[in-house]
Amino acid sequence: MDWLRKNIGLFAIGSLTLGLAPFNPPHIWGKLQWLMGGGAFSGDQPMQSADWFDLALHGSPWVLLIAALVAHGLKLVKP
Repeated sequence: MDWLRKNIGLFAIGSLTLGLAPFNPPHIWGKLQWLMGGGAFSGDQPMQSADWFDLALHGSPWVLLIAALVAHGLKLVKP
């Protein structure tokens, strides 16, 4: 867990670059809307394997950043 806290800056840069690319509108936002709207599994155009890979690619920096922030917060709480 220590490696998570040491790399918060790297995860933040990754989230702001790869996580938001392309920037207008952020690609991850469209994928999340597609997923939350229920059209990812059924409907007219369900997500294909390339779409799931794209979601994982753009979402992984965000997941790592959130995990690092949680690990950092837990370190601050412990006596």
